[in-house]
Amino acid sequence: MRHLLLALPFALLPVIAHADEHHHHDHHDEHASLGSHEHGVAQLDAALEGTVLEIELRSPAINLLGFEHAANSAEDKRKVADARAQLEQPGRLFGLSAEAGCKLDEARLESPLFAGKGHEHEHEHEHEHEHEHEQHDAGTHSDVHAHYRYDCNTPDALTGLDLRALFEAFPGTEKIQAQVIGPNGQQGKLLRAKQAQITF
Repeated sequence: MRHLLLALPFALLPVIAHADEHHHHDHHDEHASLGSHEHGVAQLDAALEGTVLEIELRSPAINLLGFEHAANSAEDKRKVADARAQLEQPGRLFGLSAEAGCKLDEARLESPLFAGKGHEHEHEHEHEHEHEHEQHDAGTHSDVHAHYRYDCNTPDALTGLDLRALFEAFPGTEKIQAQVIGPNGQQGKLLRAKQAQITF
């Protein structure tokens, strides 16, 4: 299943390029940020295949925490703990329909700021080199990568994602470049707090 998510950023580049053309004033800046570390912008990939829903969220840490440095002060550590707590309860953040009966099978959070804590133990060796590479390229920048896998009893009732709660929980996130694969094919859409829904 992960191959679908890994292929999304490449498969959907043309889709996103056409999906938001009416934003001429910032069209270039928005789409140039695909795959890059840009404050205020996050990437979300989702794939629904059969009863399995996988969601990946990548975001600069500053969008979620308000900072990117190591958490040294008590206040910074509290912000990290608060962000982790919200990311560990993703059902609300993604607005999953209750009728779909989706149960969280796996949640994995990865970031240099989380200091190895979290749910990444199943795949930590798989991603260890990847994160070393990301940190080297990013310099002083820190990213948060969250991966979730759900099993849905009634996937037909899952018509899409609603990220309004995510924007509310993390107001430093201004835009989310969402890319999805579902029963109706694939699509990409640039989401904002007031336009936070994407359908499968």
